[in-house]
Amino acid sequence: MRLRLHDTLSRRILPVVPSDGSTLRFYCCGPTVYGPAHIGNFRTFVIQDLFRRVVEFTGTPTRHVRNVTDVDDKTIRGAQAENLPLSAFTHRWTRRFHEDCAELNLLAPHMEPSAVAHIPEQISLIERLIGKGHAYLSKDGSVYFSVASFPPYGALSRLEDRQITTRKETRSEDEYDRASAADFALWKSRRPDDGENFWPSPWGEGRPGWHIECSAMAMKHLGESFDLHSGGIDLIFPHHENEIAQSEAATGKRFAGHWFHIAHLLVEGTKMSKSLGNLYTLEDIKCRGYRANELRYVLMSATYRQPLNFTFDSLNAARKALSRLAALQDRLGGKPDNLPEFSETGVFLPVVAALCDDLNSPEALGRLFCIEKRLQAEIASGRCSAKEIRRHQRGLAAILHLLGLELPPSPSAEAPAWVHALAAERLDARHQKDWATADALRMQLSQSGWQVVDGPDSYSLLPL
Repeated sequence: MRLRLHDTLSRRILPVVPSDGSTLRFYCCGPTVYGPAHIGNFRTFVIQDLFRRVVEFTGTPTRHVRNVTDVDDKTIRGAQAENLPLSAFTHRWTRRFHEDCAELNLLAPHMEPSAVAHIPEQISLIERLIGKGHAYLSKDGSVYFSVASFPPYGALSRLEDRQITTRKETRSEDEYDRASAADFALWKSRRPDDGENFWPSPWGEGRPGWHIECSAMAMKHLGESFDLHSGGIDLIFPHHENEIAQSEAATGKRFAGHWFHIAHLLVEGTKMSKSLGNLYTLEDIKCRGYRANELRYVLMSATYRQPLNFTFDSLNAARKALSRLAALQDRLGGKPDNLPEFSETGVFLPVVAALCDDLNSPEALGRLFCIEKRLQAEIASGRCSAKEIRRHQRGLAAILHLLGLELPPSPSAEAPAWVHALAAERLDARHQKDWATADALRMQLSQSGWQVVDGPDSYSLLPL
């Protein structure tokens, strides 16, 4: 079973295959560490984590590189506002990002390069571009990439030449002494408002542009051509378009074989923004009484190619869903001592199949709960042998690992006598084929926080 995934460049669903026949090498644009990452950022990182888990679960080793952007306008301004050295400021927010990642059960990347630590590689790449006629030095000491020198420019975002523009920034106009408005900065010459945040280069003191950072780090740790590049959909243009141009112009090789982009997150149907007060972080979610595993469930509950509408009702639904899985795990004997393998997926194989079909997480979750409902009924009716229960225990554990879901403590509360009385009354109504009464009693039980699981001549109760 192999993952097939939509490729932004070709607009087709293609198999994800390591080009070297061994290890899938992929790069994810990481955080800019000037503040806490918000839940929109984490939607992208959770989906990327799910992608990696599927690839590894189905038998392909990975080399996962995710960068840290620790020098750009935002990090410099943030450090200056707090009167801190840039390194101290970005280290604090990098540590916070790592803590949030751990709570959301994200697998750590195999390499996490920082932009500041790779400035020599960025300078070397710029020198190659100048030498090949793809970049030029402006009169103030900045270096720009010449978009006109790279005819394929715009293929990823499907932009025509007349559509290619760059936003005018508020810094000195000398910085933008470019041959064309479409050209972008590879090296920014030193300015007074950069403070002490500058580095030497063959063109004078300054700092790298944002786009060159990712190309240099990706090629350093994955090679000049690698298997897959990922990020939020907002990075397609200009960031990823510019990465392709500068990388392929320098090497003459295809930069990434597959482009994987994740759509935006909305909050209650609107775009996140500070002005609307809906720019939530993981800490904000926890302060409202929710858990990180519930947020992870919500962030993977919709297809990655469509915007996800985050609501607090969806967190409540996630809590109930995870409780149902915890109840099943408890009835199967809890977590096994060791992690099961793909071959032990058993009846949960349809969940894996859905994930391999363009990472269809909502379909996968839907299939998981159909299986959960069936197994609960089989266990309640006594139709599961001890051997089958052990097999299902390991299959469930395998799927939970694949999804990266940590379950809450298994529910141990015993239903009170009045709940059992309602359930017994419902069982009697079923025997009498009084389906209207049975349905009404099921609804009453559900509203009271209990799920009734029917057997042929019995029932069991699970807390919702």
